[in-house]
Amino acid sequence: MSNIPSQIRDSVIVIAGASSGFGRGAALELAKQGAKVVVAARRGELLDELVGQITAHGGTAIAAVTDVSLESDVTNLARLAVETFGRIDVWINNVGVGAIGYFWDIPVDVHARVVDVNLKGLIYGAHAALQQFLKQDGGTLVNVGSVDSEVPLGLQNTYAATKAAVLSLSRTLNEELRLHGSEERVRIATIMPWAIDTPWWDHAANYTGHAPRMTAMDDPSLVVEAIVSACTNPKEEMPVGPKAHLSNISHRLFPDLTERLSATMAQRESLKGSPLEPHKGTLFSPMPEGRGVEGGIAHGQYRLSQEGLR
Repeated sequence: MSNIPSQIRDSVIVIAGASSGFGRGAALELAKQGAKVVVAARRGELLDELVGQITAHGGTAIAAVTDVSLESDVTNLARLAVETFGRIDVWINNVGVGAIGYFWDIPVDVHARVVDVNLKGLIYGAHAALQQFLKQDGGTLVNVGSVDSEVPLGLQNTYAATKAAVLSLSRTLNEELRLHGSEERVRIATIMPWAIDTPWWDHAANYTGHAPRMTAMDDPSLVVEAIVSACTNPKEEMPVGPKAHLSNISHRLFPDLTERLSATMAQRESLKGSPLEPHKGTLFSPMPEGRGVEGGIAHGQYRLSQEGLR
């Protein structure tokens, strides 16, 4: 018998990475549909603003300032959710940071930080969620990967590696749940979006010498819809939008050609913006820029000034 929630209303949903981007968008939409949301991120003032926005419209939300690279923070997040609402129905691992540039130009500490957040942070979240789901005999884990989970992308090297690891871990955990006899009660979905116009581009470390300029990006609403859908109808792998679907199909049929075309496109897009000094973005500490669901990078609206990056 499945214990996956059949509806959003009254479900308890933890969202890591909820201060901006599609994490914020998912929190707003899930609360609108009646979920009790627990929002987590490093920027406490934005979480408070988000909770205020949700409760002002009659929703239920609480916030937990959380750095997912710290196991203790993630453990406390899970504890807060259970102590407040008695259970966790859905856990959304949405946190992701990146560094753009040639691998050898990016400092080792930046590569390590991407791994700490994107992979170790996801492991901490998955571990806390699965322990609770098995204890209460049901729940859904939603891991946010990327089209990079299937198609490696040049100049996003360690980010692509961590997103490939996200998909591999999700596949492994689904097999372990089958072996454990829990696959009908505990489900894991991996969301795999195309490049999305969110504040991620403002927040990513950059060692290309140029502000990013990306075209043919998808709207974050597509990912928000996919995350919401996964809460009640989880599928093991969920590419988001036609571009992600076509990219995955192309890579399976023509892997070498697809990787060459993707890398060439990434180089062209990453190196055509205005000059920009190297910076570490928000990897080690949050910044005030990039507060909404959308980013504006698709229209060349790179928000960060040189002064703000020093």
